[in-house]
Amino acid sequence: MIKILIGVAAGIIGGMGIGGGTILIPALAFFLNITQQVAQSINLLSFIPAASLAVYIHNKNKNIEKDILLPLIISGIFGAIFGSIAAVKINPSLLKKIFGSLLFIMGLYEIFAKQK
Repeated sequence: MIKILIGVAAGIIGGMGIGGGTILIPALAFFLNITQQVAQSINLLSFIPAASLAVYIHNKNKNIEKDILLPLIISGIFGAIFGSIAAVKINPSLLKKIFGSLLFIMGLYEIFAKQK
């Protein structure tokens, strides 16, 4: 049951465009005792169908700026290659700390960023 709840929560957050991994990765690591690398791998695999559906819906609602897609896709591919290689080589406890720090920084940014 916990696996289903984690998946639903990650799917909802992912559909909003926030990124389901912000819920999925910590939940897998803490509640299911999965290593950070495996949790991130699961996140990447679960991301594909969730993101595909979210892109379809956001495109249908005209929420995508198509003129910036190509540079983001190309740079994202290179970033994914580099990040995957780095994640496999980094100690799991250090990777967990890096990921937690990133989430903390993102949270602070969201709290203190000024609205347009």
